Amino acid sequence: MLMLAGNNLQGKIPSSIGNLSDSLEWLWLRENQISGPIPPEIGNLKSLSRLYMDYNLITGNIPPTISNLQSLVHLSFAHNKLSGQILDTIGNLVKLNSLKLDGNNISGRIPASIGRCTQLQILNLAHNSLEGNIPSEIFKISSLSEELDLSHNYLSGGVPAEVGNLINVNKISISNNRLSGNIPSTLGQCVVLEYLDISHNNLSGKIPQFLTSLSSLQNLNLSFNNFDGAVPGGGIFNNTGAVSVEGNHDLCTSIPTGGIPLCSTQVDRKGKQNSSALVLRIVMPAVSAVLLILSCIATIYWRKRMQENPHLQEFSEHMKKISYEDIVRATDRYSPANLIGSGSFGVVYKGSLRLQEDQVAIKIFSLNNYGANRSFIAECEALRNARHRNLVKIITSCSSVDSNGADFKALVFQYMPNGNLEMWLHPEDLEHGEKHILTLSRRINIGLDVAFALDYLHNQCASPLIHCDLKPSNILLDLDMVAYVTDFGLARFVLTTSNVQEGDSTSLACLKGSIGYIPPEYGMSAEISTKGDVYSFGVLLLQMITGRSPTDKNFSDGASLHEFVRRAFPDNICDVVDQTMLEDDSNAQEVIKNCVIPLVRIGLSCSMTSPKERPDMGQVSTEILRIKHVASRMYVR
Repeated sequence: MLMLAGNNLQGKIPSSIGNLSDSLEWLWLRENQISGPIPPEIGNLKSLSRLYMDYNLITGNIPPTISNLQSLVHLSFAHNKLSGQILDTIGNLVKLNSLKLDGNNISGRIPASIGRCTQLQILNLAHNSLEGNIPSEIFKISSLSEELDLSHNYLSGGVPAEVGNLINVNKISISNNRLSGNIPSTLGQCVVLEYLDISHNNLSGKIPQFLTSLSSLQNLNLSFNNFDGAVPGGGIFNNTGAVSVEGNHDLCTSIPTGGIPLCSTQVDRKGKQNSSALVLRIVMPAVSAVLLILSCIATIYWRKRMQENPHLQEFSEHMKKISYEDIVRATDRYSPANLIGSGSFGVVYKGSLRLQEDQVAIKIFSLNNYGANRSFIAECEALRNARHRNLVKIITSCSSVDSNGADFKALVFQYMPNGNLEMWLHPEDLEHGEKHILTLSRRINIGLDVAFALDYLHNQCASPLIHCDLKPSNILLDLDMVAYVTDFGLARFVLTTSNVQEGDSTSLACLKGSIGYIPPEYGMSAEISTKGDVYSFGVLLLQMITGRSPTDKNFSDGASLHEFVRRAFPDNICDVVDQTMLEDDSNAQEVIKNCVIPLVRIGLSCSMTSPKERPDMGQVSTEILRIKHVASRMYVR
């Protein structure tokens, strides 16, 4: 065996790894800082039974030669930067007990050939960019006992009835996808199931009664779907702390429960709706005729706009099209209660679309504001070319006309219930005295999420992209406090000799960043570059550590957050860090020495005045990942 885990190893895996003994059975390289691709020569180690390369910075595709390792029992490439697709030949690894590929940026479909791995006990493909239907073959692997996790992908279609074959499984998570249809009745055959999370999908129908009979079930999350009818009683539903059903607006309950209406109330509401049906049957034909005429006019106008903006057509082809009326309904006619943010180019509402019953965030562009139309186009272009687990996921778009015939543009995103990072760093600015506490561990994780996103945009995206407006309010947080970079309205593609076209420009003309985060060279009309994003990230990181905004009133007359922190670094760093993140750590001094000071060093180096002195985001993410490992070993909260 060769065990090199947790040794801070750096650099690439040499191709000579294939020259190791062909009798080698265990190879542990996890929790290092290894980068670069997996060499195909690894396929020479045909006696390997355990291969762990998780928690590194490995890039590229999974090499096809992995399928040569037919003695593998445990395989983990989790939490790296792998891309590409899972090859069908993965099904050749028939001895696998566990397959962990979670926390990468793997795309494409889940190969049905995984169904040939009939000894699997753990299958984790979560937090990737997988799409398409879930192959029914996956649910025929009756050996799955510990975990099936396909969450946080782009999977669609229904939940196959074959799920009933998983009679030994303890945990199923298929949350945060685009699944639709009903919960199959065969799920009731999973009698030892302890954890079931199907939240944040488009599932519908009644919540099945058989869930009350699953005596082993300890945690059930059905939230943010489109379920209707009465919430069952009995079984796990008697333990309100173990069940989540929020975000299903058509559910009711026979027992008073906070946030869910009584079923009798919904019946009365439906009765009133039925009394209006006769009037609607009379009025609707006339209204339909008028709408048909308006629809024809709008279609002609839309086609003309598409010809003028062909990139919008390409962008919308992959998405469900929605109308202006859909947006009006989703926001309850732009109700102030649904307003969650505003900016230079528009406003953001939360709401629910008919075809997407879980809550969404709807960004409506104020096209009368200079640059708003360009901002919409920039976001469309950026989101069409970039997909990463830490970039906000777009659901659909609307480019139409409003009720007055004026241009109307909107983008629809997944709603993030934990708001943005600004709210957590500066809770005193919130209404109602709401209090948010960000632990040091969470700050490290958020910093790493943002660093990974920027590294992808700068170094791994097909067309490298500069965000140009990184700041706390553009970092959104989901239920698990995973960070997502949003707002690409100022984004610019990096022009290379392969993609430059006549009329393209990298100049700063009309560029509007956010005061405090704009790199100093932009103020001298320098060309935008990835180093500008690095500067913004440095300021963001220093803000996360100190709890102070770069626009704090104390920073004036040439003073800056960078200078404020630099003067205290490293001996007096305790004087400037946000003390709330260290309140629960008994070994605060060791934490400051091994975690906080290294983080501050990164923030200072990223926010240097000269772009040449700033590191690349690949280097930054490598170093923050190392700090995360250290914090984990120290049990930092």
